[in-house]
Amino acid sequence: MNYDRALAEAIDRLHEEGRYRTFIDIERRKGQFPHAVWTKPDGTEQEITVWCGNDYLGMGQHPVVLQAMHDALEATGAGSGGTRNISGTTVYHKALEEELADLHGKEAALVFTSAYIANDATLSTLPRLFPGLIIYSDELNHASMIEGIRRNGGAKRVFRHNDVAHLRELLEADDPDAPKLIAFESVYSMDGDFGPIEALVDLAEEFGALTYLDEVHAVGMYGPRGGGVSEKLGIAHRVDIINGTLGKAFGVMGGYIAASARMCDAVRSYAPGFIFTTSIPPVVAAGAAASVRHLKTDQALRDLHQERAKVLKLRLKGLGLPIIDHGSHIVPVIVGDPVHTKKISDMLLSDFGVYVQPINFPTVPRGTERLRFTPSPVHDPKMLDGLVHAMDSLWSHCALNRAELAG
Repeated sequence: MNYDRALAEAIDRLHEEGRYRTFIDIERRKGQFPHAVWTKPDGTEQEITVWCGNDYLGMGQHPVVLQAMHDALEATGAGSGGTRNISGTTVYHKALEEELADLHGKEAALVFTSAYIANDATLSTLPRLFPGLIIYSDELNHASMIEGIRRNGGAKRVFRHNDVAHLRELLEADDPDAPKLIAFESVYSMDGDFGPIEALVDLAEEFGALTYLDEVHAVGMYGPRGGGVSEKLGIAHRVDIINGTLGKAFGVMGGYIAASARMCDAVRSYAPGFIFTTSIPPVVAAGAAASVRHLKTDQALRDLHQERAKVLKLRLKGLGLPIIDHGSHIVPVIVGDPVHTKKISDMLLSDFGVYVQPINFPTVPRGTERLRFTPSPVHDPKMLDGLVHAMDSLWSHCALNRAELAG
């Protein structure tokens, strides 16, 4: 086999379909986010505004977080020095897990190198802990959840997105004595819609199933202390396992689960994705703990975040642009064609200094290609004006339909 040719053909297919992903080199400047500097391929630089980042609240630049990281760096150095089992558990890791357990009202928490790994490692391990486990998964769950469920070798059922009636049918068709787990999300990141958490928990309790809730796009931003949508609804105590990230609203890096002490102990003891990898650096753990601690009391920042998102959606709707609005902080604008999506993204960047990455298949279904905006509290009204003007101008320039695409 000509391996190099096979690789070239695979990459060429992406180019032909308009789905080839291009990374742009940006540098965030401390204290100036969402402003950044784009270094172009020719080495020249351009000031830009980041409109697609996951640092939802700007905590990656917050003085409280930076100071905690500086202090930890001076106190302990760079890396953790090992896996959690072999010299890589520090006072910083323990403090972070205590903050996270407290955030979700759980007995314990377990920190992983990313939320992807937390999902994959936990969901792939649970069938070893509960032989015969059947996992019921929402069809739009994140790739990390799908991969973890796929790899575990156990039984799985996929229910239609947010379709509680379909899930009930699947549960009723299975052995009532079989162990069961329902896996779903609170905020689905591509459309920005919410999962029917309470109805799913009710169903789980009715059928004796465990619940696994991914709150990655909600922690820090929803609930009176930033515990996510489950906290906002007052039902976090009814969810068995909550997954979250430290790399989005908390502005640092890493992921975790929060659950009972026994559940966390079992996953800690059996999950290869936790056992056989170097733990996050103490400096990262310190910054994450500071961010979690701060956001437990900063409701004003959460309120401003929601206000910015609402204003952007109102402005884009006013132009007749095809946005999807489910009431969350995520603002998707449907373009419906991968080539057009990439073209608009490129022109926004080069002509207006607006950076928003195109979202294409397989992240979203074909025909729903989009630009996904994530306004934050630090996107001020002047930046918003610039974005709205740029979108209005380019939409007309590209002769795209307005509201009909959002369906």
